[in-house]
Amino acid sequence: MPFSGQIAAISSHRSLSPAGLACYGANPAGERPQCPTPSKLLNSRRSVKPIEMTGPGPDARELEKLLTIASRVPDHGKLAPWRFIVFEGEARDAAGEVIAKQFAVEHPEATAEQMAFERNRLARAPLVIAVVSRAAPHVKIPEWEQQLSAGAAAMALVVGAHAMGFAASWITEWYAYDRAVLDGLGLDAHERIAGFVHIGRPRKPPEERDRPKLSDIVSRFSASR
Repeated sequence: MPFSGQIAAISSHRSLSPAGLACYGANPAGERPQCPTPSKLLNSRRSVKPIEMTGPGPDARELEKLLTIASRVPDHGKLAPWRFIVFEGEARDAAGEVIAKQFAVEHPEATAEQMAFERNRLARAPLVIAVVSRAAPHVKIPEWEQQLSAGAAAMALVVGAHAMGFAASWITEWYAYDRAVLDGLGLDAHERIAGFVHIGRPRKPPEERDRPKLSDIVSRFSASR
């Protein structure tokens, strides 16, 4: 089965068609247009702010596929130096209370409006998946490579969500670096958040933004140097 056919196969009838920007529109008939080539799919990926997402999010089957995709990333030494925490339903609000409680400790002058905003941090999208880096000293594998693997897992979630017709945004924000919040979310002392991946459906087609010019970021090594 070609790659585009595989994408269509893993998309449920509720998912938006993964045909790049043109596929973010709803199709009442439930029909899917032709799926894009892998290059078009990757070239159409665009982050969507969590506040601009709506539901429904991935169902149980789609979530399992997303997590399976995220676990198939380069992993030197087969250490699996990452794990995932899923926040959905009421769990998003419970996590928000952990975040808000610590925010109040650090900002006792916070207004009711600010507190409400903090409580809603993980409830802006239907689904949030935290990618936790478990990088640790190893006799052979540098910690940096383990951390890069966690980043690859986060990117795989983002691309996988896009391929299944969802919007995604990989962000951290202050609470990803606050030890008290991390403890409250169940992370071990040596674990860190590589990112919170927010997943939902875009309320409107995402707008493209300027990208770096290749001439500014690409160089070629010369044997004559």
